[in-house]
Amino acid sequence: MGADHAVERDTMDDKAAPNRQASIDRTVEWVDTDASGHQHNSAIMRWVEAAEAELFRGLKLPEYFPIAPRVQQIVNYKSKLWFGQRVTAKVEIQRLGRTSITYGFQVHGHARAGSDGGLAAFGSVTVAHVPAGSATAQPWPANIRAAVHPVESTPESTPEDTPESASQGTPESAGP
Repeated sequence: MGADHAVERDTMDDKAAPNRQASIDRTVEWVDTDASGHQHNSAIMRWVEAAEAELFRGLKLPEYFPIAPRVQQIVNYKSKLWFGQRVTAKVEIQRLGRTSITYGFQVHGHARAGSDGGLAAFGSVTVAHVPAGSATAQPWPANIRAAVHPVESTPESTPEDTPESASQGTPESAGP
C-alpha cells in the first residue's frame, strides 16, 4: 500500500476514548466511481470497513473479523466525492451491547478544485458476535469487551442484541 493508503488516528468526538476510534485516508479511484465520475454508494462502506479494520488492528484483535457480521447499516449521503479526490473515513465505537457493537462513521472529502470538501456521508453500522460454529449471536468475549472499554453497556436487550437478529454466521445472511 502506497501513500494513498496511509493510516492516521483521529477522533469524531473529542470526548471519545483514544482506543475507540480510527480513521483512514484514501483517494477516490476510478473503480470507486459510477459512470458519472462520482463515488459509487458502495465505496463509502468499503472505506468505513477499512477504518474499522484499522481500529481492530490497533486494538490487537484480529479474531474480531470472522465473528462480527453486519446486522444493520445506515448511510446518509450528503455530498458527492469525485475521482481523484482525497477522503478520510472515521469510525468510532458508539455502543457495546451484550452481543453487538454499534459504530458511528463519517466520510469527509478533502478540498479540491471547485469544492470546499466536507462531510460526504455519515451513519452507523451494527455488528453481532457470531462465533465460528454458532448460528446465533452470543455475548462478546471478555478480551473484546475489555479492549473497547470504557464503553457504557446497557443491561436491557435491544433488537440487535437478540440471537434472532443474527441467525447465521455470515454478513450476507445476518444482515437486515
